[in-house]
Amino acid sequence: MCPFFTDDTEALLRLVLAGGSVPPRRRLIERHGDALQALRAGRAAWRGAGCGPAQCARLAQPDPAWLACATAWLAQPDHHLVGIDDPDYPILLRHQPEAPPALFVQGDPDALWHPGVAVVGSRTPTPSGAELAAEFAGALARSGLSVVSGLAAGVDARAHDAALKVAGGRTVAVVATGLDRTYPPANAGLHARIAARAAVVSEYPPGMGPAAHHFPARNRIIAGLSLGTLVIEAAARSGALITARLASEAGREVFAVPGSVRNARARGCHRLIRDGAQLVEHPDEVIAGLTALAGSLGQALRSRLGAPTEQARPAPPSAPAHADPNYQRLWQALDDNPTSMDSLIQRSGLTTAQLSAMLLVMELDGKVVAAYGRYCRKP
Repeated sequence: MCPFFTDDTEALLRLVLAGGSVPPRRRLIERHGDALQALRAGRAAWRGAGCGPAQCARLAQPDPAWLACATAWLAQPDHHLVGIDDPDYPILLRHQPEAPPALFVQGDPDALWHPGVAVVGSRTPTPSGAELAAEFAGALARSGLSVVSGLAAGVDARAHDAALKVAGGRTVAVVATGLDRTYPPANAGLHARIAARAAVVSEYPPGMGPAAHHFPARNRIIAGLSLGTLVIEAAARSGALITARLASEAGREVFAVPGSVRNARARGCHRLIRDGAQLVEHPDEVIAGLTALAGSLGQALRSRLGAPTEQARPAPPSAPAHADPNYQRLWQALDDNPTSMDSLIQRSGLTTAQLSAMLLVMELDGKVVAAYGRYCRKP
C-alpha cells in the first residue's frame, strides 16, 4: 500500500530534481520557509534567488519519470527524504554553505546526528594501510563514535566493515549515486548491512548513476557530517585530500596517519601534516582531539530528543560567548534579530569558514539560535 504523499514532499523533490547549483535552491528555502512556499513563490522569486533558466524550467515542470522513480523509492520502508528545514537534518552539515537542500536516507535519519569521524583514504591501499583502516575504525566505533565514509573500494570499505563488526558499532555511508544503486557494485552487500544498522545517504535522487563530478561533491557531505576527518594512505592526487580540505574549511579537525617515505600512497598524508593536520599514530589521539565538540553535539541531540541535558552556566546577554577574540567579535555582530551569514561576515570581518565553525559551537552550547540560514542570540 503506497502512503499519501503531501505537497511538501513533492515540492522538496522538485527542488532536488531541479539540479544545478546548490546555493540558489537553499536560498529559496531560507527566504520562503519551506520547499512548498518556495515553489509557490513563482519564477520571479526563483530567478531572484539565483536559479538559472534550466533550473526554473525544471522547478515548474520536473521530469515525470524521475519524479515517479523518487516517489516509488520513498514509498518503501526506511526510505526518507530530509529537507534542510527539517529537524532531522543533521546539524553539523546544515551549517555548511554548500549543504544540499535535501538528503535521501536509507535507514535511520537519527544516525546522521550521531557524533562521527570521517575515515577516508586510498581505493587501493597497501596491506598495512587496509589493516590501519580497520584498526582505527574499529577503535572509533568501540569508543561510541560513528565512522563516516564513502562506500568506495579500499580504505572506505574496510572502515565501514570494521565498524559493523563492533557490537553496537555505527557507520554512515555517503554515496555518489541514487540509493537504489551501489557503486562499486561489489559493495552492494555492505550497502545493505550499513542501511540495516545505521544509514546510507545521498543528495542524488533514485535512478541516478555514478558520474565523475559526483564524487568530489559527495566528499563535502562526508566532511560536513563529521566532527573531524582521518586520512589513511592517500596519494598526492587522492580524492581523500579533497575531503580533508573541505573539513578544514568547515572548521573541523583533520588527522593524518604518516607512512614510509618510500610509499607513494603516503605522500598525501605527509602533505596534510606539513599543512597543519594532526599527525596521529593511535586511535586514542583522534578521540582525544574530538572530545569537546562531540560532547556538545551529544547535548544538542539530547535536547532535540527531549531528554534532560546538563545545565549550562548562565551568562548575561551582553557577555562574550567565548574568551577567544574572534568569538567576541562574532558575539558583538549578533543581536536579537535573525541575521544572515553575509551580514555577519560584513559586521565581524571573519571568513565564512571561521563563522561556520564558531556558529556551530555556539549553537551547540545553546548561545545561538539558527533558523532558515539566519542567526541570532538565544533569548
